[in-house]
Amino acid sequence: MSDKKYESLKIENIVASGVIAESIDLVELSSKVKNCELNKKRFPGAVYRIADPKIACLIFSSGKIVITGVRNDKALADGLAIVIKSLKDAGIEPLKKPQVAVTNMVCSYNLGRYINLNKLTVTLNVENVEYEPEQFPGLVFRIAEPKIVVLIFSSGKIILTGGKTLVDVKNGLDVLEKKLESVI
Repeated sequence: MSDKKYESLKIENIVASGVIAESIDLVELSSKVKNCELNKKRFPGAVYRIADPKIACLIFSSGKIVITGVRNDKALADGLAIVIKSLKDAGIEPLKKPQVAVTNMVCSYNLGRYINLNKLTVTLNVENVEYEPEQFPGLVFRIAEPKIVVLIFSSGKIILTGGKTLVDVKNGLDVLEKKLESVI
């Protein structure tokens, strides 16, 4: 597929996780860092919201972090730098080399045509497909390699999730397009 084919592919969200410190005193962190909230009755970690780039971070006392709301690699790097600086400013020692990696990408794509989901359900491998229109209006198609889950709607709009890189997502899209060729 040419890059033109991927024109409507859009990253909606990137989730990254990893370790940024050996341990973190969440009470201290939340008391010293603006926009960092801690409510142990509701959630075991601190929630740190950053305005620019607009992301949310879940920070745990174990030193682990989950970053969500990211739209590109630069936003992830910038957000992580802000978190590390905030830790230092709060007197918490971060790891010299934080180990944070993308764990999931959610992308949207428009096939640009109507899809007959009933026909598609019959054509695709039954064990990889879930389609219960009374429960959910989309067809769920699980691709084994790359490990991507695709939500397909009759409008031709799709959601791809599970990829760790844009290459994974594009490869999943290629697999889907090949499957769709046999339906149309």
